[in-house]
Amino acid sequence: MLENKKILLGITGSIAAYKACLLVRLLIKKGAEVQVVMTPAAKEFITPLTLSTLTQKPVVSEFFDRRDGSWHSHVNLGLWADAMLIAPASASTIGKMANGIADNMLVTTYLSMRAPVFVAPAMDLDMYAHPSTQANLQKLIGYGNHIIEPVTGFLASKLEGKGRMEEPEKIVEALEQFFASRQRLLGKKVLITAGPTYEKIDPVRFIGNYSSGKMGFALAEVCAEQGAEVTLVSGPVMLQAKHPGIRRIDVESAQEMYEAATKHFPKMDIAILCAAVADFTPKTTADKKIKRKGDNLKLELQPTQDIAAALGAIKKKKQVLVGFALETDNELKNAQDKMERKNFDFIVLNSLQDKGAGFRVDTNKVTIIDKHQGLTAYDTKSKQEVARDIIEHLVRQMK
Repeated sequence: MLENKKILLGITGSIAAYKACLLVRLLIKKGAEVQVVMTPAAKEFITPLTLSTLTQKPVVSEFFDRRDGSWHSHVNLGLWADAMLIAPASASTIGKMANGIADNMLVTTYLSMRAPVFVAPAMDLDMYAHPSTQANLQKLIGYGNHIIEPVTGFLASKLEGKGRMEEPEKIVEALEQFFASRQRLLGKKVLITAGPTYEKIDPVRFIGNYSSGKMGFALAEVCAEQGAEVTLVSGPVMLQAKHPGIRRIDVESAQEMYEAATKHFPKMDIAILCAAVADFTPKTTADKKIKRKGDNLKLELQPTQDIAAALGAIKKKKQVLVGFALETDNELKNAQDKMERKNFDFIVLNSLQDKGAGFRVDTNKVTIIDKHQGLTAYDTKSKQEVARDIIEHLVRQMK
């Protein structure tokens, strides 16, 4: 799975830097092309000459070559790589990555990286357990980075605890598993709806909801990473789709989302309905701004067209339809009823009773309800991690 892959290996100032030699050898043995970028502190632990000899490439460490003033382009490195691996990743570098402090070539390159990023922390147990380090790691996960957890073992401080960098063999295995997983949806066409819909009252007002679109966009990124051709129908949100395999269609109203979803669904293998679509829309829309008057404003609302029911009614045997349910009470019963009524293969339940779930947050807590496998409840996680859990369940469903 690493044959001909371009791996950018970032090395930071940690005693575990000595393991980078074995890591480079293992990656090259697997057929990968390796380019090393080091922090200045990393050179105190391992020399650029050693790594350059192993990779057959000059090591990048400074912004400029001190001999001739030539510039090392972090942008080009970000475009070159199929993956960036930072191993070892010190607490300092993790903090800089999490907060965008681009004061060295490694962090600058990370901020320009288009490819997936893997981070293998290495530090003393107290540093790893410190709330600031844990908060920074959660930030990195929230940005879509992959954390290769350190292990418990004997540390340079002569203490024993969690903070020892994972062994090079396991790190390479994690990369192989990632690239293998990217093929699981290869050739599949996936339709995803995301975000809110806005139902116009007049030219300046609308009925809407608090959906940010983060969950739907995270699902789109994970599907694209795993080889799918993704059509993302998005309500009005401030997010950007990053993966080139995502085709984005912007809509505003429930009717526009209905038309886009029903148009594209027949050509799809999978549809994931994550959008928070308005159930009602004003019966009439004023063509001018409604002015404040003494009487109460009365709006007559009518139901929107049911996207989930429409797709469920035309779903073919080989198509997979996944729904979402955001509930405030009788959560399981309401979600199960919705799954049956809309002909979903499985449904993802959020409850507003759960802290860290729902709208306008970076985390989610879900339960997947499956017609065949029952209930699978997950802990509160970043929406990127939740997206991976959902797609993992989806892949199992398709086998």
